[in-house]
Amino acid sequence: MTKKPKQIAIYGKGGIGKSTTTSNLSAALSDMGYKVMQFGCDPKADSTNTLRDGSYIPTVLDMLREKGKVDAHETIFRGYNGIYCVEAGGPAPGVGCAGRGIITAVQLLKQQNIFEELDLDYVIYDVLGDVVCGGFAVPIREGIAEDVYTVSSSDFMAIYAANNLFKGIQKYSNSGGALLGGVIANSVSSDYQRSIVDDFVARTKTRVMQYIPRSITVTQSELSGKTTIEAAPDSAQAKVYRELAERIDAGASSAVPHPLDPQDLRAWAAKWADLILAIESGEVTDAAQAI
Repeated sequence: MTKKPKQIAIYGKGGIGKSTTTSNLSAALSDMGYKVMQFGCDPKADSTNTLRDGSYIPTVLDMLREKGKVDAHETIFRGYNGIYCVEAGGPAPGVGCAGRGIITAVQLLKQQNIFEELDLDYVIYDVLGDVVCGGFAVPIREGIAEDVYTVSSSDFMAIYAANNLFKGIQKYSNSGGALLGGVIANSVSSDYQRSIVDDFVARTKTRVMQYIPRSITVTQSELSGKTTIEAAPDSAQAKVYRELAERIDAGASSAVPHPLDPQDLRAWAAKWADLILAIESGEVTDAAQAI
């Protein structure tokens, strides 16, 4: 019987550290002995470069534009520890829908039975989370991914994007769509930042998978064109990524989130704005107790 890989999607707004987190997750799972494919779904096509010493790979859409017809094997490149790397790509700037790249690339690999042929354990989709529509919603809407994780910081726009993602998951959950595995809290280095994320997670009835602190080790690794797992395998930051991989691999229960409506989200943010000011002035010393 052909093994079916576990397919997960990592969403997050641009610049939140989504691709950094995804690549380190892929590297950590690979180190655990799993066969992993990382599937970049951002039209910038930069998801997998730290798995390949900083080098970029041709995208599926670029190859199709050039050749018209492509063998799926031509779109797959090997990275750190044998990880399979694919970049969907996007249309020429200013032309067409970027989400089409995801749809086209996924269909190409599925039609040619690549996931089964490679005997993969994990397929990890790295998806831009600012917009959950069209092709960007494919991993959620069509049940391609079983579980979705969102990378968010304590910043409002990151939480706003996460809340929009929750709306998409909720919408498609009744028709076989993916469920939410949890929130990956990135660049969380202070107690009040952690409290903001914890409060949002509690109100939307989900959970935090891991708190990832801001670290110069990540910057150093990426400047070298590598993941932290590869460049600094014994670092504290690498340990954080490995713990995240172990928690995701454990397969704890996923669920349908309960997103906040726009008015409640704005009121929630305003309350935290006042609370942060009180923390800064010394009027409040424990954010967790004040909420």
